[in-house]
Amino acid sequence: MSNRELLALGTASQVPTRRRNHNGYFLRWDDEGFLFDPGEGTQRQMVFGDLPASALHRVFITHFHGDHCLGLAGILQRLSLDRCAHPVTVHYPASGQVYFDRLQDASIYHHAATILPAPVDVPPDTLGLIAETDTYRVFAHQLDHPVPTFGYRIEERPSRTFLPDRLAALGVVGPAIKTLGEQGFLQVGGRVVSLEDVSVPRPRAVFAFVMDTRPCAGALRLAHDADLLVMEATFAAADQELATAYSHCTSIDAAQTALAAGARRLAITHFSQRYTSTDAHVAEARAVFPETVALRDLDRLQIPRRRA
Repeated sequence: MSNRELLALGTASQVPTRRRNHNGYFLRWDDEGFLFDPGEGTQRQMVFGDLPASALHRVFITHFHGDHCLGLAGILQRLSLDRCAHPVTVHYPASGQVYFDRLQDASIYHHAATILPAPVDVPPDTLGLIAETDTYRVFAHQLDHPVPTFGYRIEERPSRTFLPDRLAALGVVGPAIKTLGEQGFLQVGGRVVSLEDVSVPRPRAVFAFVMDTRPCAGALRLAHDADLLVMEATFAAADQELATAYSHCTSIDAAQTALAAGARRLAITHFSQRYTSTDAHVAEARAVFPETVALRDLDRLQIPRRRA
């Protein structure tokens, strides 16, 4: 059974506040864990979220503004301190290699963990494949921010669901089912049975992460058909001029992106310290896209498997 859950470790932009830590988001995706944009204090938030460093398998950095990466130094050192037994891949804009190098060796420590740097260099206007396994693929797309910035998309690989009645009717039983799934066809009783004869496509799950950007085509491509879109809404609609000037989104921008992309649920975050409440953000976004929530630190959101 799949276990897919988002844990918000921090939801503030630029600076932490009394109620919000710097950015940080952990996505549990079946047997792997993905950490997005760890800002200052992420290690401590992980303690509050009962999240050990060993749960991390990939780290994603959208860009190298401090509130999205300053916690990386501590995370990498913690992985070594805890003797993390598996490799951890770090994805980040290739143009920021010098910043990654500085963060990886920000202070003296014994390098005991295997860290695999994976700089992202995807051409403009391209949804580029940057990683894949047997069960999922990872894509990146450039966003619209003053410094090189990428959003990320986790996409379950296409798969199929067997139909027991069809399997029985065509005499495919036991180990033959696995063989059919692996090779796509099988000789049974003098006829060839294809995978399409006994199965239907299984809806695939999609997670999208869009941070620090103006509304743009890249955000739409990343969010297309997403089960959960996590997107910045740094400003409320009343501060649209500030959002435009500083290359950020408002709550309405995020909601319009989710609507246009056909997303199923929107989680807005990365709130400016000027707001003590996100009630206005939520009201504005839900007027456009009803399935919107405003993240708070240590919130958990389930990503259920699609039924259709």
